[in-house]
Amino acid sequence: MELNKIYQGNCLTVLKTMPDNFIDCCVTSPPYWGLRDYGTAKWEGGDASCDHKIPDVEHDPKRGMSDSVSSHTLRFNKTNCYKCGAIRIDNQLGLEKTPEEYVARMVEVFREVKRVLKPEGTLWLNLGDSYVSSPAGNFGSGTKPGNGGAYRAPKPKMNYPQLYKPKDLVGIPWLIAFALRADGWFLRQDIIWSKPNPMPESVTDRCTKSHEYIFLMAKSQKYYYNNEAIKESYQSLPEKPRNRASEGYNESFSGGRFSPGERDYYGNGGRNKRSVWTISTKPFKESHFATFPEDLIIPCVLAGCQKDGIILDPFMGAGTLGVVAVKSERNFIGIELNPEYVTMAENRIEPYLNQGRLAL
Repeated sequence: MELNKIYQGNCLTVLKTMPDNFIDCCVTSPPYWGLRDYGTAKWEGGDASCDHKIPDVEHDPKRGMSDSVSSHTLRFNKTNCYKCGAIRIDNQLGLEKTPEEYVARMVEVFREVKRVLKPEGTLWLNLGDSYVSSPAGNFGSGTKPGNGGAYRAPKPKMNYPQLYKPKDLVGIPWLIAFALRADGWFLRQDIIWSKPNPMPESVTDRCTKSHEYIFLMAKSQKYYYNNEAIKESYQSLPEKPRNRASEGYNESFSGGRFSPGERDYYGNGGRNKRSVWTISTKPFKESHFATFPEDLIIPCVLAGCQKDGIILDPFMGAGTLGVVAVKSERNFIGIELNPEYVTMAENRIEPYLNQGRLAL
């Protein structure tokens, strides 16, 4: 299979063409459940000249993105065009009508990812959450591929089982993490992506959401993980206190008893990376709604894959994984359903491939 290439197509279809035990590491962020339509639908039957328009309710900017914003009404609420009866066919992930359907499809995708991973391979999975009776994520402004105007991506009609109440946090990331664990993955860690510049929300009955999860999962009990490559240097830490804590001991005092604790790993002047990563989101000038910040996936790449290894992103999107892989002397394979995004990502990665690899 050709390396440093983005394969256009459905991720499951492409994954099934890949050999077993081929990939060193997978770093990805699938489309979040119910967040937006990425424009990959095709229409079957009906009137070929029909534009298949479905009425939309405009977003009221004064109401922001609270949990109960009813004006975020669905752009489509069924699979047929209301004008000509054409059937909407779409293979993209994230438009399932229930959390359970979404989780089931995710398990199917990552079962194939596990197959193509080497026994020592890891999966770094970034996921966001959503609330009942609200958009499953934030509706941002962007540019629709092939259209110079502003575009608000629609949210499909969602159905919630009775166990979900209005305003409930669905818990999508953990539903998927537990489902993947039940399917054979080793769930090793939940990493918190803390965002200093989160999307504004108008809610007044809870805190503004300013974090997402990255789950570190492994195919086997023993796996490749280079902690030295991502250790935190002392230069980036506050001044060390003059006590045993500065030597790396997590000593504590509770219940009237003193515990000397165990030594936290320090090596070559640094400490083991913590599980909360504070990284700002970054704007992206091209026509894509959701892009990884490079700083977010650099630690995943450096810790999860050795030099000249192969990293997979089955939801390549804007191609950030490819950029980071080339810069860090790794190979990549990407999969992307939307052909316009494939072109966008290829154009973004090509200069780095042409000028040679730059060590991070």
